Amino acid sequence: MTGVGIEAINAYVGRAAVQVRDLFEQRGLSMSRFGNLMMEQKSVNLPCEDAVSNAVNAAAPLVRALDPKDRESIELLIVGTESGIDFGKPISTYVHHALGLPNRCRSFEVKHACYGGTAALQSAAAIVAGSRVPIRALVVAADAPSAAARGSYWEPSEGAGAVAMLVSKNPKVLELDAGASGYHTYEVMDTARPSADADVVDSDLSLLAYLDCLEHSVEAYCARVVGADIRTTFDHLVFHTPFAGMVKGAHRSLLRKRHRLSADAIEEDFERRVAGSLDYGSRVGNLFSAALYLALCSQIDRARPDTPRRLGLFSYGSGCASEFFSGIVPAGASAVLARQGIGAALDERYQLTVDEYDKLTEDTSGRAFGVRDAEFDPAAYEPVYADRFAGRGLLVLDRIRGFHREYRWT
Repeated sequence: MTGVGIEAINAYVGRAAVQVRDLFEQRGLSMSRFGNLMMEQKSVNLPCEDAVSNAVNAAAPLVRALDPKDRESIELLIVGTESGIDFGKPISTYVHHALGLPNRCRSFEVKHACYGGTAALQSAAAIVAGSRVPIRALVVAADAPSAAARGSYWEPSEGAGAVAMLVSKNPKVLELDAGASGYHTYEVMDTARPSADADVVDSDLSLLAYLDCLEHSVEAYCARVVGADIRTTFDHLVFHTPFAGMVKGAHRSLLRKRHRLSADAIEEDFERRVAGSLDYGSRVGNLFSAALYLALCSQIDRARPDTPRRLGLFSYGSGCASEFFSGIVPAGASAVLARQGIGAALDERYQLTVDEYDKLTEDTSGRAFGVRDAEFDPAAYEPVYADRFAGRGLLVLDRIRGFHREYRWT
């Protein structure tokens, strides 16, 4: 591999989860909409977790696996998030400190709803490609939901966690196809977070914007990459995954419009090229800026390719921006990813009742944007903390003093 792309990747999928069916039933939500969601569980953050701790817990295994010389080669850190904690100070400063990264390092945060992870990855790839000396970039897509969606149909889909990626000229996981991207963007108010305790969600408008952006970004990709065809160019397709059912519907809409395929042909294509990417998302929920990259992990872990495979990837961020791009997954990618044990981490999560979930998430304002002072006592989260955090070497939020966040390792 001689290009630029993802050298290593890891997902932090949380340490607790709740069954989505149980949440539907206890909230009194219509079960007629449950099947369309195509979700089983959603990951849940404790009150002592936020976007920073999610980011660090995803990235730490990647950084620790590097020898000291390679760790010094990380000269860029970018965090993509829509869960910022300050108007000026970026999340990346906390992540840089917690991971003990070199001081000779660029560090910044980017925001564009769920497109933030892709904005970070593509920025990192361009900087790495243009460097006169070999360097690495650490890209982290990390978010933490608020309690604003409680009781809505949006709530069951919102997960918690992060995905971290090392970007270099040794892309063992995904080599990006240089210059092969199609874009589509315009202004729309489909979702927003205007304050720490408010989510504005227009579900129907968001679905329409997603479908519109998918169609036009694929069209732009095919115009730029001569001979590209959505049916034959890509071995697998990986889409931004707010929930698995949305991806299935988007795939169906795209193939109907571009190729007028029958329902049976579309279903066969979905099972062969898309379904594997949805396994992790159906157990974690929407990871916002990291959702596409959790789907990438799922696809590689499920397909376990023994020959190089070309992937088409679609990234969407409300507001909105979108990009369809592509890359090659080398034959050894599944072995690289398997070291992280993402599937085992999903199985290890503490299974919450809905009552336990409600108690943990009833007030997320204590960790939110703009908090001046707060302390986080693990005794309030027993037995979840004792069973899944204590002694595990995970980063948690300890206290906030004068707006400054202080973290500690469990």
